Amino acid sequence: MEMLILVSKITNRLFYIFELLLKDELGIDFKFTTEVDKYLSYQGPRLHYDKSPLEEEPGIFQQAVKLLFERDIADQDVKICNYKDSKAIYPVFNDKSLFPFDVFAASFYIISRYEEYLPHVSDHYNRFQPHDSILYKMEVMETPIINVWAKELAKEIKDLYPEIHIRKKTFKFVPTYDIDAAWAYKNKGLFRTSLAFFRDLLRMDKEEIKERWEVLRNKRMDPFDTFDYQIELQKELKLKPLYFILCGDYNTNDKNISIRNKNFQHLIKHLGDYALVGIHPSFSSYLKKDVIKEEISRLSEVLNREVTISRQHFLRLSLPSSYQILLELDITDDYTMGYASQAGFRAGFADTFHFFDLENDTKTKLKIHPFALMDGTMRDYLDLDVRESYEKAKKLIDEVKKVNGTFILLWHNETLSGEKRWEGWITLYRKILDYILN
Repeated sequence: MEMLILVSKITNRLFYIFELLLKDELGIDFKFTTEVDKYLSYQGPRLHYDKSPLEEEPGIFQQAVKLLFERDIADQDVKICNYKDSKAIYPVFNDKSLFPFDVFAASFYIISRYEEYLPHVSDHYNRFQPHDSILYKMEVMETPIINVWAKELAKEIKDLYPEIHIRKKTFKFVPTYDIDAAWAYKNKGLFRTSLAFFRDLLRMDKEEIKERWEVLRNKRMDPFDTFDYQIELQKELKLKPLYFILCGDYNTNDKNISIRNKNFQHLIKHLGDYALVGIHPSFSSYLKKDVIKEEISRLSEVLNREVTISRQHFLRLSLPSSYQILLELDITDDYTMGYASQAGFRAGFADTFHFFDLENDTKTKLKIHPFALMDGTMRDYLDLDVRESYEKAKKLIDEVKKVNGTFILLWHNETLSGEKRWEGWITLYRKILDYILN
């Protein structure tokens, strides 16, 4: 059953966010009209989205602010209001309004990452900082708030139109791995290995010297070589992980094995036999289309197949440029949407959505898959121990399960070594997986 929506003007922004909330999330087909008579005579479910209601409103009325009727990018007076036991933005004040805030404008502002187009102070890696986000100020960073609003919207529509069908969603889990450094000691070449030994000698780090020497003599497993364990988990738990491989040239922040190394190539092919493999554009490739293109080409050549998925190394993301580059390079799916220093939902959403390019006022083909939690966030940024990290993971998983969303976990092969700074984390990872799949 199709819903008819009365608006004063049809825009790309309007169509995008109504399609996301109504069709993609709730499974409700809809069409727009600007003709009042057509709206009044329609016999199916109706929704009126505008500044003020009709004199006699026959359907659902949602008061609108101007955001979705604009095309330009301008400073927004984003006011936070109380809503139930939480917060919302873009409050409205008409008693007939379905929600006491513009749920469509609020959702669009958050999911389009509108605030990231506006002037802001980036961190030292040129990344948007979570404490500047409206979600942080609303204290809902760890809630997929748009999914929550969509669920409430579904209830309101169903109450008024019991005959309408709402799609039933199911919880999904996607484990992902970033391979920043495939091995801790092996396959690094004579020059890098010699420098590392010299550095350890200067530090008088006897344990590191001993471990490196034993690994290089094949007396001990390389601690970062946890790939067999990952594949065992995949088979036992029927997981479908994604791998993102760093293929950039060696640099201060890009320290993986050379893509020309035969053992590294063999590993990439081996992983590609069990899972989907994507590119991890290097730190040095930031906003450099030609460099990213070369790195994609390297990975594609090793895999002997097209590479279509991506996640930025260090999560370096600049909107809209980063995504525009990926589109030009035929990347179809990106998994960067999240913060390094903060757990939760950068775009307020726990499902896949299409990137809306505000600069060009258009919905694009690039699909965005937001992740909710990264190992390094808990260990390095939030300084959580294993027990605290487990509790943090459980909270986020529960939030996603409540809305039957998709929980994407970002992990690294080195974390599963269970050694040194990652002691206890291999057990933690298994506990998180068991909790997710329970």
